[in-house]
Amino acid sequence: MTTTVATGRERRAPVRPTGQERTFSADELIVSKTDPRGLITYANDVFLRVGAFERHEVIGQPHNIIRHPDMPKAVFKLLWDTVSSGRELFAYVNNLAADGANYWVLAHITPSLDRSGRIVGYHSNRRKPSAEGVRAASALYDRLLAEERRHSGGKAAVQASSALLAQVLAERGVSYEEFVWSIVPEEV
Repeated sequence: MTTTVATGRERRAPVRPTGQERTFSADELIVSKTDPRGLITYANDVFLRVGAFERHEVIGQPHNIIRHPDMPKAVFKLLWDTVSSGRELFAYVNNLAADGANYWVLAHITPSLDRSGRIVGYHSNRRKPSAEGVRAASALYDRLLAEERRHSGGKAAVQASSALLAQVLAERGVSYEEFVWSIVPEEV
């Protein structure tokens, strides 16, 4: 699967995952901000370096330009349902860099509110996840992706993988965020 990366008004060729994994140091944070529609309004230097982007390539572009095709749509549906309702969410996310490398993050996404409590954008801080957390998230995400593939994409695939996610979490007796925190090492 490929992702197309836009650069200003021009579009780059589709980005194909290379299988090369990139990382960043534990003392760095990847930070980005978007408007209410998810268009990037700010990206810090770590975001640009790890994502292999130039600033002009991301500002004004949809945040999903870093969406890796191996991320379950159910997780993004949960993420957007949560933050668009005014709540924060922590999530393990596998991102796609402009050069095809991937990088895992432990993301903390929050809505940005104006004085009246109206959502005016979103803010995301991402830190380096633990290897154990990535393994646990990957195992769950592989199941969700298999469910999506069985339903040939589209709305049915998202509904099916969302139902499977809800079932898995119910069997464990946890919410998604409790699942995330259960796989974060204690030293974090």
